Amino acid sequence: MNVLIVEDERSLAREVETFLKKLFYTCEIAFTGNEASEKIAVNLYDFILLDLGLPDYDGLDLLSEAKKHNPEAACIILTARGSIQDRVKGLDLGADDYLPKPFSLLELQSRMQAIARRKFDLHSPLIALGEFSLDLTRRILSHHGTEITTITRKEFDLVSYLVLHKNRTLTRMQLNEHIWGSLITDDYDSNYIDAHIKNIRKKLGVFGNTDWLETVRGVGYRIRIGQG
Repeated sequence: MNVLIVEDERSLAREVETFLKKLFYTCEIAFTGNEASEKIAVNLYDFILLDLGLPDYDGLDLLSEAKKHNPEAACIILTARGSIQDRVKGLDLGADDYLPKPFSLLELQSRMQAIARRKFDLHSPLIALGEFSLDLTRRILSHHGTEITTITRKEFDLVSYLVLHKNRTLTRMQLNEHIWGSLITDDYDSNYIDAHIKNIRKKLGVFGNTDWLETVRGVGYRIRIGQG
């Protein structure tokens, strides 16, 4: 998942980035409100971690921009401004959670996981995919209980992101941006995603049927779960 960290305290921003990258999140940092505003206007994020106390921007205004340009992004306010008024206003503007500084990185992880469970209606981290199963917590893809070790990190990220958006078609651009991060060029319709999907089907096809991983011609891909 793609995360934007908006934090002017550089050491804290880097600490959060390092921690989340170890959990296989793709991260970007904006040290100023103006930089964050530019990123939010052109990129898509799954999570926006937002410091309200920015020197050049009102964090609540930035939150409003985030909800306008990234309506599906989950926003967590990270701030030393602990007044009830700030907290209520932030939540009223659409923030999904509020974590006062100083905070534990493990608590941040827990809050993000809880938001993801609510957002994607997950009752268990273990997802059945035909003959296969995907463990989102342990990051294991298995066939009848046998772990498939040939799957790479990015291939797992691709399958798991499609699983989170089960039965919904995602474009190649969406998959590129949410798994690889911001698009540097306009070649988002390159064969990166197609090549990864081909490799996934080849590796899993050795074990069983992968009809649940569907190509939507001219659009992108989807994983079909629980439909006839």
